[in-house]
Order: sequence, then C-alpha cells, then structure tokens
Amino acid sequence: MTGKLVFAVVLAFCLLPVFAQDPGSNPGQGLLIRNATVHTATDRGTLRNADVLVRGGRIARVGSGLVADGVQTIDAQGKPLTPALFGGITGLGIEEVSAEDTTNDTALALGMDAKHMVVRPEFDVTLGYNPESVLIPVSTIEGIGFTLLGAGSNAGGSIIGGQGAVMRLDGDPEPTGPKLLFVQIGARTAELTGNARAAQWMLLDQLVDEARGRIAADSHAALLTPAGRAALARYLDGNGRIVVGVHRAADIRQLLRWAKKHGVSIAISGGAEAWKLAPQLAAAKVPVFVDPLANLPASFDQIGATLENAARLRAAGVEVGFTQSGDASHNARKVRQLAGNAVANGLPWEDGLAGLTRVPAEAFGVADRIGTIAPGMRADLALWSGDPLDIANVAEQVWFDGRAIPMRSRQTELRDRYLRTLTPASEGGLPRAYSH
Repeated sequence: MTGKLVFAVVLAFCLLPVFAQDPGSNPGQGLLIRNATVHTATDRGTLRNADVLVRGGRIARVGSGLVADGVQTIDAQGKPLTPALFGGITGLGIEEVSAEDTTNDTALALGMDAKHMVVRPEFDVTLGYNPESVLIPVSTIEGIGFTLLGAGSNAGGSIIGGQGAVMRLDGDPEPTGPKLLFVQIGARTAELTGNARAAQWMLLDQLVDEARGRIAADSHAALLTPAGRAALARYLDGNGRIVVGVHRAADIRQLLRWAKKHGVSIAISGGAEAWKLAPQLAAAKVPVFVDPLANLPASFDQIGATLENAARLRAAGVEVGFTQSGDASHNARKVRQLAGNAVANGLPWEDGLAGLTRVPAEAFGVADRIGTIAPGMRADLALWSGDPLDIANVAEQVWFDGRAIPMRSRQTELRDRYLRTLTPASEGGLPRAYSH
C-alpha cells in the first residue's frame, strides 16, 4: 500500500462515524416547541412567541398557545427555529477525502478528451451514497438537514455529469426526491469539446436528437448508450430538471435559448454573471444557486462577479439559493455564512433564509416534504442560539422527523478526548491518546 493510501485508511478508521440516525426507528411520539421565533419560510413569514407541535414525525400545528398532552415540551425562550437547512450542491455521502480518489464517487471519468468523451447520463451518484459518511454528522450538528448530491462535480470526462438527487441527512440511504441531471458549460469543460464553447451546444443538440430517436443508435456518430438515451429523454419536454453549472453571461444567454428550444426545465449552479441576465432568468422562472463570496474574476468566465449578485437577481424576481465553490462537501456547514454575506450585500433577510430552505426544496422537487415549517411537513427543524445567518450563533438542537439528534460528531469526540489529555494525570487527566 502506498503511504497516501495508508494515511487515508487510518484516517477513515479514526474518524469512523458513530452518530448516524437510524431511519428504521419510529418517529417520536410527539414534540411541542414553545415560545420560539418561528421562521416558517412560507408566506406566514416569521412568527414571534409561537409554538410548533409535532406528531408522528410531521408538523401538526403552528401557532400560539398550543397545548398537547403526552408529548415532550421544550421552551425555546424566544430563540429562532427554522427548517433544517440546505447544505448546497455537494458530495456529502459520496466523498470522504478529496485528495484520495478511492473515497470520491462524485464523477465518472471514462474519457478525458473530446476524441474519447463518453457521455453517460444514466450514471446515478445516489447509488454510491453512504448514509454513515464521516462528513454527515459534522454538517447536521450545525443545522444542515438536506443536500443535493451533484454528479460530475469535478467535470469528469463529459459535459454531462450524470444524475443526482436530494438526500435528507437523517440516515436514510434513499433519495427523498426526484432525480436531476447535471451539465457543465463554459471554460471548465471546453477542452472536452475541441476547446470550443460553440461545440458544447452542437453536442447538446446532438444528444437531444439521439434521445428523441432522430439519430440511429448504431450510427457511428452516436454518443449515447440505449440506457443513456432513455435517461436523457426523461428530462426533455418539461419533465425533470437539469442543473447547469455555468458562470459567463454569454453562456447563460445561450442556455436560456437552448432550454426554450428543447422544452427543458433548468436551474443554474454558480452563475457568477447571472445578474446581467436577471430579467430574462426571472421571466423563464430559472432558479439560480450562487456563491455570494464570488467577488473576483477567478476565471475569464467570472469577470463580472460581484458580492451583490444574489441581491440583484432577487430584486428582479429570480428565486435565489446558495451553494459553494470549491470543497463544498467538507464545508457544507458554512453555507449559512454565504447567505449571511448575501444579506450583508443587499439581499433581504427573509430571502436569505429562503435560499437555504424553501427555494432549494421547490427547485429540486421536495417542497411537499421539507424546507418549510407548516402543517404536514416532515419535522426537520433546527433551534438556534441567535440569528442563524450570523456565524457567531450555533444550532443548539436539530430534529429529524421530530427526533432530536445527538449534537456531537466524531470530530467533537476527538476534540474533547485530546483536550482532556492536556490535564495532568495528577488532576484527573488521562495519558495521551487514551480515552478510557
């Protein structure tokens, strides 16, 4: 074994998660959270001194002065209560150590250049999801309740990364919503299409023709397998949603034309220059998931990046959500910092919260289950020490289906263990590296 692989194995062993939720256990008999500042993420907005009653794992009532017998009662003392938050488009559960390929299942790389590009839209990353991932408790104890598993987040060997879906981080191994297809457009994948952006649209048009049966499956020019044709066909004519990674305004303009031409429902991930086309995006009802910290021209596709991106988009009527650039899987818990920065740069606070709750739930097909605090919704909730968009505050308790999760992860256990060993043995401390 190489030193790198040995290190990864040892790290995985040391950080083995022990706090995953058990999806097979029954929801709590009942829960009443009283006297909270309830941020519903619905048209009801924020309710002061309000109560939330949970029965059978779902929200039964939201109001004031609620009374219920035989349920656990918690006094929130006026603190904020929100839906459990969206962690962004990540590889949570399909990525452990970014630098160790054997622990990274986010992308399919069967071909790495245009001549050998293999397009496999049938590739489904949810099949590799591990609900006992080390990274999940690190996120859930900080208020993150669901994520969208992104396919081909490292571009892989195709402009079509494959399919992903929303996963609740409660230990359930199955997706909680419909599948979504991931496509990457722009400079990042131009090398896969002959180093020409225009060729990306040419190939996407060809793929649609194949899915519609306009190009014979046995044609020498065909790029899709039979399973790939069937998979792609499910996203045409308004069925399903395609999540497109794109930044440059010129590319977004072509994307809107392409989506209209083929009757495709799209969402944008990234969109550093999306504000330049805000009215068009609003008219087409395209949600945009931005990184509000993008403020510098990290590439020629992002020359127009601005901290006011989210605020400008929302002012034009675009539904705005949040996701991270870079190592999103290991930093999902920081997504509320993104929302806070968007608010600091002009986005209304309620829209900042919506971008972490209602907006992703609606965009990715799970709004009938999660993302808001309303009767009938799953009781995935987070109680905060203060404003959840201010990183000075923390999640004091998180619930899935009304069940309180242990507010600790393997990382907090290791922290406590090694802090304890700093105390001299004469004062009750333990020898280094021993926990009991």
